[in-house]
Amino acid sequence: MKYTYGQKVYKIAVDAGLTCPNRDGTLGERGCIFCSAGGSGDFAVPIAGGGRQDGQSVVGASANGRVYEHRSKRDSRGASTEVYHKEYERRGSCVDVERKTLDIKRQMERGMAKFHKKVGEKFVIYFQAYTNTYGDPAYLERIWREALEEESVVGISIATRPDCLGIPGVSVAVKKAEMAAVENQSGNAETVISILGRLQKEYAESGKFIWIELGLQTMHEATAEYIRRGYLLSTYETAIQALADNHIPYITHVILGLPGETEDDMLATVRYVCGQQAKPFGIKLQLLHVLRGTDLCGDYEAGSFEVLSQDEYIELVIKCLEVIPEDIVIHRVTGDGPKNILVAPLWSGNKRQVLNTLHQKMKIEKREQGTWAK
Repeated sequence: MKYTYGQKVYKIAVDAGLTCPNRDGTLGERGCIFCSAGGSGDFAVPIAGGGRQDGQSVVGASANGRVYEHRSKRDSRGASTEVYHKEYERRGSCVDVERKTLDIKRQMERGMAKFHKKVGEKFVIYFQAYTNTYGDPAYLERIWREALEEESVVGISIATRPDCLGIPGVSVAVKKAEMAAVENQSGNAETVISILGRLQKEYAESGKFIWIELGLQTMHEATAEYIRRGYLLSTYETAIQALADNHIPYITHVILGLPGETEDDMLATVRYVCGQQAKPFGIKLQLLHVLRGTDLCGDYEAGSFEVLSQDEYIELVIKCLEVIPEDIVIHRVTGDGPKNILVAPLWSGNKRQVLNTLHQKMKIEKREQGTWAK
């Protein structure tokens, strides 16, 4: 990004007030087994009316740090508004909340203000929380445009699921959601992916981009069933081909350290992602975090699995990097769960130390991305 734009580009996470088919009852109500009450949006701009406060990275918690059970109702646009109503029990429901979100423009302004915005600074708006293509297509197009129209924004990154792009044959969740369809100029119903393709083409003329981030996590179906991912590997393959056909770059999110997976299993997932004919633009390698209030936490506390040590994780990440071709952009090599709900591994709370140790080890051992890529 710095090479392309000649300066550092900042990413601002926003919450579009959407939900997920794994939470609203379409596919399930408890979410993926590792997912916090914030729907992976724990670092989004603070919501209105309470949950996250300025200067805190808190989702699904009050100012005093208590975690709450979340339930959702969606309005006609497919969005939700937030109410905190019940203290979250250790093995309690993980369905999402009625979230009262700030409008996207105000969230962007707040996020930019944290970087002491100066003339010429550039930003990427990251639609992070929950499933950001799971809603009324007209509403989705409006908020994406709202972000892209901001002069200092160079692009948007949209986190979603492969089964929520409006692709015929695999978008069961979208069909069940009974969302309204946008009609294009010819009068035909327009799907989410066609809207994305149209916007990508339109804004590319002004040098702006749209990225889609897909949460694959693993290629192994047994693990996918355990984590309650809710879609088959074939759905991912169909989705990435559809994205390629619409000239939309995509990033795949992979979790390292999932229960029951060996090092070979995890490396196989990375090789699988990088070996697709519709090659990803980028990849995210995410350490498995155990967060309080998730079903995963219950399994961890019951002794069902152990988390990776820092040394194990760093060695694993380097091995992953060595099999990732150099032309695939590395968007993440770790991650830091919200400290107030992080149960394990606690060493991951010091992200800077993890990154410094990783870089130092690679330098000393002269190991590089793509060394063993095919």
